[in-house]
Amino acid sequence: MIPLARNFVRCVDAANLRLGRIVMYGIFVMIAILLWSSISKTFFLPSLWTLEMAQFAMVAYYMLGGPYSIQLGSNVRMDLFYGGWSDRRKAWFDAFTVAFLIFYLAVLLYGGIASTSYAIEYGERSYSAWRPYMWPIKILMCAGILLMIFQALSEFLKDIARLRGEEI
Repeated sequence: MIPLARNFVRCVDAANLRLGRIVMYGIFVMIAILLWSSISKTFFLPSLWTLEMAQFAMVAYYMLGGPYSIQLGSNVRMDLFYGGWSDRRKAWFDAFTVAFLIFYLAVLLYGGIASTSYAIEYGERSYSAWRPYMWPIKILMCAGILLMIFQALSEFLKDIARLRGEEI
């Protein structure tokens, strides 16, 4: 495998590993937000921002944790046939299917960028009573999708290396 591909795989894997380890603690942020929501509804006036903020935290958790999940191979796969295949056949199948993933993510990123630019240009706000700006979460979503594309390319290069009898 060419050195550029090896460096790309190493950099992407290292970045997504570090980010994934940090983002996995986002579950505690969501718990804190929902806990405050329960406390404020029970003892004080209900907070307008808690439900939507918990949704935004969940989006950040999933979108930034997605590349880490791909890297660990913890994504869902139909293991009916796959588990019994040889490593070479698995690499062929993974290299074939990751192309569809990259295409899907590229279309998703294209739509996400269009939606983000609209949100920035027109100052789009949520329709809730809290009415937060939408551009921060949309930028975060686009960043997560881009990181997933990079991780999918990294996995593709690893599969190609495995097919050639190499390891990255």
